[in-house]
Amino acid sequence: MYSTPDHYLVENPADRYAIGERTPGLVHADDGSLTLYLSHARPADPARAAHWLPAPAGDFRPMLRLYTPGASVLDGRYEIPAVERAEE
Repeated sequence: MYSTPDHYLVENPADRYAIGERTPGLVHADDGSLTLYLSHARPADPARAAHWLPAPAGDFRPMLRLYTPGASVLDGRYEIPAVERAEE
């Protein structure tokens, strides 16, 4: 999570700067998907809080890094899902 327009890492009280396969508490949906919550405020629901990546109060720039991606990523078959704004 980076600030805009300067693209600095965003400090946050949760000291969380990434979500990955080793993040405790992540639960995938039955179809294998994973919903992440990017927001300034920590979600009240503990299940959502496990999937929370703190964002600054203003604009921000999420970054997706794929380490040792599989063939479907490398050959373009895998489509990275769009970020969707959720209704509060």
